[in-house]
Amino acid sequence: MNNIQKIDVKPLIAEFRQIYTQIKDLKETDILDNSSPELYAVFKRLDELVSLDIDEQSIEVLFESPDFNILIVEISRFRFLYNLKLEIEKAKSLLESSNPWQTLQNFTFYPNYLQLARTEYTGSGLKPKDCVLFLGSGPLPLSLIMLCREHGLFGIGIEQDGKRASLSREVIDCLGLSESIEIIEGNHFILPLKTRCDLYMVAAQAEPKEEIFEHLAKVLPKGSKVSYRLYEKGLRRILDSNFLFKLPSGFEEYLRVQPEPPVNNTVVFLKKR
Repeated sequence: MNNIQKIDVKPLIAEFRQIYTQIKDLKETDILDNSSPELYAVFKRLDELVSLDIDEQSIEVLFESPDFNILIVEISRFRFLYNLKLEIEKAKSLLESSNPWQTLQNFTFYPNYLQLARTEYTGSGLKPKDCVLFLGSGPLPLSLIMLCREHGLFGIGIEQDGKRASLSREVIDCLGLSESIEIIEGNHFILPLKTRCDLYMVAAQAEPKEEIFEHLAKVLPKGSKVSYRLYEKGLRRILDSNFLFKLPSGFEEYLRVQPEPPVNNTVVFLKKR
């Protein structure tokens, strides 16, 4: 059944402008340290908007709005930072829990990550005891946690923010996975590592995408497998800062797995030429 909607984009643009006005002057700390219900309401409304699966013609009209690019850059930044805030809060709640695994399984997006991990495990032909590296692992490295817990892998997370790297190490220790997952502070420029990796995963929010993939194309051994996630449908696609990302010539795509509920991300698999 086709649920794609053809809508009047004028009210949508007007709402984007209103949201932009509310968030445009907020600094990073204003978002990460803010627990106001007003800011949460803005975030929730954006979540509702991105779930709209609108037709391509309506999307083209949105792009033709003279200030659309300015709106989207700032709105994407806000969504990234607010998601990061929620992830930090979830990580801290695990550390405070008497049953951290139960707390983890109660998270809203637990089934999403469970399915994504399964997709990446099978799509890249991994087997138990293989090593995966996740670039941009964040304060709560759910993808690594799922892959290592459910599929018996060894994981390496690369996180450039020192505080977030430290928090993720505490979470991993709390979950009893310290022997399976290592977190390294750094960014894509510390690659390649001496450790052989069977899959390099690039986080959806790892930036800047073109610079990251250009570097990976230069330093990874021939035949290396890489995966990344993106949104390809409706407003999720255009509110994702990576939707215009162009893959460098050093990689070839060998598999693209479309999302099935509860997952919204397409997973793209690449091989280094």
